[in-house]
Amino acid sequence: MDPDKYEPDDIKKLKEIKPEHLPDFILVGGSLTSVHPDELIINIKKNLDIPVVLFPGSLLQITSQADIILFLSLISGRNPDLLIGNHVIAAPHLKQMDIEIISTGYILINCGTKTSVEYMSQTNAIPSSKTDIVVATAMAGEMLGLKLIYLEGGSGASHPVPPAIIKAVRDAVSVPIIIGGGLRNPEDIKKAYDAGADMVVLGNGYEEDPCLLEEATRIRDER
Repeated sequence: MDPDKYEPDDIKKLKEIKPEHLPDFILVGGSLTSVHPDELIINIKKNLDIPVVLFPGSLLQITSQADIILFLSLISGRNPDLLIGNHVIAAPHLKQMDIEIISTGYILINCGTKTSVEYMSQTNAIPSSKTDIVVATAMAGEMLGLKLIYLEGGSGASHPVPPAIIKAVRDAVSVPIIIGGGLRNPEDIKKAYDAGADMVVLGNGYEEDPCLLEEATRIRDER
């Protein structure tokens, strides 16, 4: 959920979902977010008993209101601020917060369009034809001690991360893999899980079709 796009009805819609179809987590954040996420997170917690995971697009989005923060290092790019620079600034503040910190290797993959996160991060996504580079990057992230690998097509991606890439990364690393970007139908979600994804993230797909969440949880539970 993006604080910039948040509407009160968004949480109302989630409350109406049957318990068996609720998501495991709610990710809050966005690459263009100009609104601080506190209000959204507080409202989520008032209405839903689901852990809130902070997915920060900048230092301005860091808050102690979330349950978990994905401490993202953009390992597919070479922007030093997003590899380690911002982390050095954030670390003393996070140390004082009662929040679980999960170091996450964030890998951008070109899935058909230049996305907002690619533009804002001033980095190039790895071409989806370069599976070997994606795999080597994920392996390096795990060797550096990162606890998650997040393969991201980017918000607004024309298609999701190819299953062949997911499978190749799954075969190469032992840490959990998250897939996001471009997942707009049950078939693509099933392909991601079948290829080895541990979690899928629905953003624009859910906004366009709220029923997609029910399909995604069904596929998750059938694995």
